[in-house]
Amino acid sequence: MQGSTPAPDNDPAPPSEQVDARFSNGGYNAGMAVFSYIIGGILVWSLIGWGLDNLLDTRWLVLAGAFLGAAGGFYLSHMHNLTRDHTPNPRSGLRTTPGAEVGPE
Repeated sequence: MQGSTPAPDNDPAPPSEQVDARFSNGGYNAGMAVFSYIIGGILVWSLIGWGLDNLLDTRWLVLAGAFLGAAGGFYLSHMHNLTRDHTPNPRSGLRTTPGAEVGPE
């Protein structure tokens, strides 16, 4: 092996057209992920609250669990960068996240 030339990339799409899979299909996948996180959180934490309601003989923990699950689902989708605006950058054609553009220092 002489030199360290990188292997050719077998990806047919040029780099300007390669997009993160989470944001393909016009944001549909990102929207479905946010929906799944929030609904899943509500269902799971409501079930936990319902179980605690039965154990502790209360009636409000199921509602608290639903709110906790919704907040947790939104937080999780926010931390996975799914709630940001990912509009195409007109200059380069790539999708950007506001604040993620780093210029030369």
